[in-house]
Amino acid sequence: QVRLVESGGGSVQAGGSLRLSCASSLRTFSCYTMDWFRQAPGKEREFVGAFRWINGSTYYADSVKGRFTISKDYAKNTLFLQMNSLKPEDTAVYYCAAALGLDGKYDFWGPGTQVTVSS
Repeated sequence: QVRLVESGGGSVQAGGSLRLSCASSLRTFSCYTMDWFRQAPGKEREFVGAFRWINGSTYYADSVKGRFTISKDYAKNTLFLQMNSLKPEDTAVYYCAAALGLDGKYDFWGPGTQVTVSS
């Protein structure tokens, strides 16, 4: 049973930083991509960023580009989302998700971690 578990959420003032972690039971190089999403109250879930396991390439939504950075600790099978210069509009539940193949479907999701940014 594959599990993804996010951690590191919390409350922070605008301009502050948080680092989210996504611990995975997936074996190294066993998936195509592991991505971050977020969902604010009353809004649709939105893509935040992606990490391609095969080559470490990263991709970001325009709204977070230059402020958020995705990295991975291969030894610990953990994905990170470093969030700097946080804004109140970054407030959301953040999820990590893994896609094993190239079909555009996410096979596994974590339960999410709450991030609250106050002004």
